[in-house]
Amino acid sequence: QYSPDSVAGADGEMDPTEVTFPGCPCRSSSCEAPECPCLRRGHNYSSLCLRLAEQQEQPFSRPVFECNSLCRCGEGCQNRLVQRGLQLRLQVFRTPRKGWGVRALEPIPRGRFVCEYAGEVLGFAEAQRRVQAQAPEEPNYIIAVREHLHDGRVMETFVDPTRVGNVGRFLNHSCEPNLFMVPVRVDSMVPKLALFAAADISAGEELSYDYSGRFHNFPGASREHKPLEEDNSLRKPCYCGSRTCASFLPWDSSLFSTP
Repeated sequence: QYSPDSVAGADGEMDPTEVTFPGCPCRSSSCEAPECPCLRRGHNYSSLCLRLAEQQEQPFSRPVFECNSLCRCGEGCQNRLVQRGLQLRLQVFRTPRKGWGVRALEPIPRGRFVCEYAGEVLGFAEAQRRVQAQAPEEPNYIIAVREHLHDGRVMETFVDPTRVGNVGRFLNHSCEPNLFMVPVRVDSMVPKLALFAAADISAGEELSYDYSGRFHNFPGASREHKPLEEDNSLRKPCYCGSRTCASFLPWDSSLFSTP
């Protein structure tokens, strides 16, 4: 079932459509920092693009908060980007070795929002149950995103587009990707998993991102680790073809292990 936005999963733990953030009081048609409380919370957009800071400038990623349905600013506010959904021409196509893939049908500049990775938002228990019920040869679309807060807490978001999702489910992994994922919050703490262009992308180029999250993060930010020998049967080969290909898709055993 195609859905442009994420929906509440069968376990009902989190509803991504629930509005819990207060709206900003800005009365201008487009909010500006530092007056707007939404913009003061983190990263900002500029000309429909996410301002990309080089890794050396800061040892962490700032969060992104868009204006929401309770904000007084207009629909044309520059701080409303991911919530508008897909604006680019993309094409799902059959690749020689990787199954389905997605390519751009128009040039995409660096920093431009491309699409969301939408699906059912699950709690940990349901995500773990679904992963463990899969056969090794079945495709796994469940993504686990972990955000490390300044006070040491870790926020986890699990999205499964297996049954309900959008074009993002067809994006392949690459060890040298041209997209990167950013959690973007609009109405609540349940983030939209937004994919932005990491470089200028040409028309006809396949779109990909690093499933491990290590791209555009400092080394060690990923929870990926070398799997135990008995876990190797669960790993899937990587066919990205990049110069730095790791031969296997990224591996995270947390959903397979029992606490």
